[in-house]
Amino acid sequence: MTGPALEVDRLARRYGPRWAVAGVSFSVQPGEAWMITGANGSGKSTLLKCLATALQPHQGQIRLDGRDLWAERDALRPRVGWLPHQLQLYEDLSPLENLRFLARFLTDPESPETLLARVGLDPRRADPVKALSAGMRRRAALARLLLKRPGLILLDEPFSALDPAGRDLLLGLLQGLHAEGRTLVLATHLPQTAALVCSRAFHLDAGRITWSGAADQHPGVTE
Repeated sequence: MTGPALEVDRLARRYGPRWAVAGVSFSVQPGEAWMITGANGSGKSTLLKCLATALQPHQGQIRLDGRDLWAERDALRPRVGWLPHQLQLYEDLSPLENLRFLARFLTDPESPETLLARVGLDPRRADPVKALSAGMRRRAALARLLLKRPGLILLDEPFSALDPAGRDLLLGLLQGLHAEGRTLVLATHLPQTAALVCSRAFHLDAGRITWSGAADQHPGVTE
């Protein structure tokens, strides 16, 4: 599998008079893994929401394999997987029931049982999502994201709420997805961890890119 190319050209999005993302441009080659860093409120989540077509940009353009992502969002959304802060799971259903329900609406879904095992959850476990720990919920949400076989994977703070074992499992999973040729974009407060899978990086401050370069040269990694 080869992930799509992503081009972001002078992207801007505001909330009222405040620009949350202010003229951001970058280009991700097929199969690359990028990390985005920045303090809370720097624009990371807003940028990912625009890439996921959850928000319409006020200025600029996003292209996925040369196609306008917003203009063709209905056709292109199946190629994009997004893990936001809100995990988009039915609280009263088990992880397996969540995945089986969604799989009914997909043309060629991955196996729910295989995906749950891949993220370190027992497919036979019948506990509802609301009874799971925060880390287990995040694993279930990641399995849900992968169900539709996305080529572009967007992850907002994927390592949050995970214990060290869960973080190591997720890191191994992301490295496997990268090896498969998926295109990854991660927003994170943990550059040293993300740099183990990402090759490129940039830092946001007040919605603008203030640093970009190789992930292993990120100030949060080299300090």
